[in-house]
Amino acid sequence: MNMYRDVSTCNTDNYGDALYWDARYVQEAGSFDWYQRYSALRPFVRKYIPTSSRVLMVGCGNALMSEDMVKDGYEDIMNIDISAVAIDMMRRKYEYMPQLKYMQMDVRDMNSFPDESFDSVVDKGTLDSLMCGPDAPISATRMLGEVSRLLKPGGIYMLITYGDPKARMVHLNRTVYSWKIELYIIPRPGFEKPGGCSSSMKSYLEPVPITDTGLLPADFVLEDPDSHFIYVCKKTEDTDINNIPGYPLAADIL
Repeated sequence: MNMYRDVSTCNTDNYGDALYWDARYVQEAGSFDWYQRYSALRPFVRKYIPTSSRVLMVGCGNALMSEDMVKDGYEDIMNIDISAVAIDMMRRKYEYMPQLKYMQMDVRDMNSFPDESFDSVVDKGTLDSLMCGPDAPISATRMLGEVSRLLKPGGIYMLITYGDPKARMVHLNRTVYSWKIELYIIPRPGFEKPGGCSSSMKSYLEPVPITDTGLLPADFVLEDPDSHFIYVCKKTEDTDINNIPGYPLAADIL
């Protein structure tokens, strides 16, 4: 696999294109949560994101995650998506829920929001969708630069993804962001260990040790080969938002 573009996990759909998502949301009725439901993610969300936080949900689509977070006590969630169809749908659906706000926006350019305006950013599959595009490294750098800009010092970017550290740390673990990163690995919903016994959730609540270069130890074995990865990226006081580059990228990034 090319670490800069997730070729093996992508089909021919253009996941970075608003028209693709507009058409999809017009055709598909009902909500859809990528990867994991909130019940499985709740321990991580509650550990790292206080309920009083101003949260940015990037690529919200028509998922239930934000609604579930409000039911769990979260007070202020701004939801953005590239699809105007999805945003209009969700704005109407949740007009009775003042804790949820919706704006149509591209995660690669979020200049409607001022610097350091969010306590946390939650991403469930949005970076992954950009990694399927032909300009994946550029898109990823633009998005992550914006995420870093928008986070307050001490803020959390929580990335839920299918991307293992070989594919994701090259984008996340850049000195310009100065993010302190912890990694968790959870099995896909419904996964059972060989022999039929269900996996214990408790063991997944411990961070996974990673090497100095941000990778899994050589002898690490994934219990579920299709696991999901949760990267908890904390913005340290050392991050200088004025030095976060746009594109073009330095040669060592591409």
